[in-house]
Amino acid sequence: MIVAFSVAPSGGRSASSDGSVHDAVAAAVKIVRESGLPNRTSSMFTEVEGEWDEVMDVVKRATEAVGAYGTRVSLVLKADIRPGHTGEIDGKLERLEAALGE
Repeated sequence: MIVAFSVAPSGGRSASSDGSVHDAVAAAVKIVRESGLPNRTSSMFTEVEGEWDEVMDVVKRATEAVGAYGTRVSLVLKADIRPGHTGEIDGKLERLEAALGE
């Protein structure tokens, strides 16, 4: 499965003076990267690929890390659940690029 998620704090000391929550997001992304699962981070979402339990564990731990930066946490999650398929975090993009090149 591939999960794309975005997590952000609110309340408390969640944002810097310019409204950025980059420190909290960095704490979440660090957990994702240290998980060893295939992952990718863009300006809006982090994607992580693996089995259901391991991916959800990473999302949970990342969300908890962000919780240290505020009194509330907002989590947006989208999942592509396709049993028996791996390597899709790159495979989907490769097929898209090939289609665009035709």
